[in-house]
Amino acid sequence: METIVSDALAMPANAIAYHISRRLAALYPMKAIVEGDQDGFNLEEYARHGQCRAVLSPALHNQIATSWNGEDFGLAHESTNALFDVEWQGHALQTLLVTWTKGYCPSRRYWVLSDSKDVSESFFKSVCEWCSEVRGEVLVFDGGQWSKREDLFRSIKVATFDNLVMPGFLKQEIQDDFAQFFASRQVYERYRIPWKRGVLFVGPPGNGKTHTVKALVNWLNRPCLYVKSLKTPFHTEHDSIRSVFDRARKTTPCILVLEDLDSLLNNLNRSFFLNELDGFAANTGVVVLATTNHPERLDPAILDRPSRFDRKYYFDLPETSERLSYVQKWNDGLEKDLRLTQDGIGQVVDLTEGFSYAYLKELFLSSMMRWVASPAADAMDTIMFAQASLLREQMSSVMEAPPEDCESEEGEDW
Repeated sequence: METIVSDALAMPANAIAYHISRRLAALYPMKAIVEGDQDGFNLEEYARHGQCRAVLSPALHNQIATSWNGEDFGLAHESTNALFDVEWQGHALQTLLVTWTKGYCPSRRYWVLSDSKDVSESFFKSVCEWCSEVRGEVLVFDGGQWSKREDLFRSIKVATFDNLVMPGFLKQEIQDDFAQFFASRQVYERYRIPWKRGVLFVGPPGNGKTHTVKALVNWLNRPCLYVKSLKTPFHTEHDSIRSVFDRARKTTPCILVLEDLDSLLNNLNRSFFLNELDGFAANTGVVVLATTNHPERLDPAILDRPSRFDRKYYFDLPETSERLSYVQKWNDGLEKDLRLTQDGIGQVVDLTEGFSYAYLKELFLSSMMRWVASPAADAMDTIMFAQASLLREQMSSVMEAPPEDCESEEGEDW
């Protein structure tokens, strides 16, 4: 096995896979061999979660790449070239993984060997199906690759509708809309209506779009796929879009989140995106949930055509009643010494006309830090009035800045 791999890696990239396949077939004529390069085939993850037993074989120099992902996550290990002896459902298999560079792109390929074709294919299918499921994590697409993020899932679990202030019946409308869709598959199919959904959250930054997305994902308890960027150093954005929708179709029913849609799309990839969104491929069970701070930057083919985004929800700056609810909710959660007086609450509401929820949150946080730096009895009203004036000046300077200097933030990142 060592000779097969080392000889192959010395060959031109286009010949490596063929060389390994031919040599394995000659060396193991009685074995059934399944070969592939499916991204969803992650044997090490499958084994780590107890779905099979996989140990590195001494028949090959096993090359393992080590990376450090910060204090919270520590070291991570990923096999680059390796041979695994596998025990799965009473069967003995071997899986060979080989990695090389083709052009500027990394290429990973594996070969599964067992005593029968049924076993090899069943094992392959089981690994792919298990790895495609989203359990206790968010599936994130960035840099042309998918990764499972348990930390994002944990941040979503603390986002609820209870700590959201929204105008009128908007909160209930959104909940009812999504709950009804996921509960109505049989109705859609009975009347031959495609069971898919497109929803767009629209509004200036900092008014709760991201929080609402996270609260929805938490409340619905459906798999979530989140697209951070379509840019990749190795492939085109068309490849990225195809990968995003392919994975969503394999994870249904699911929620596909496209935050800041206007920044993800451009003149070169827009048509391809629209074809994937409502072209010939069925997106059965896929809810595409997109947000935008700048609807004017979206093509009318996206913004105005109902079959693509069936419903648009608008997140505007909070009116007086919403600001009052938000300030009161924050104030009630503070320690007694940090609270505003009742008169102070009313004045803060008046002083913050035109503030987004993100600026209201910043008002409380910055005022609390000011108070902690120089605590004084009954001083929070005065501190917060002064901070409101400072933030209004900051808002004015941001509004006057050229468009490229303005932030496009929700005030709460994924």
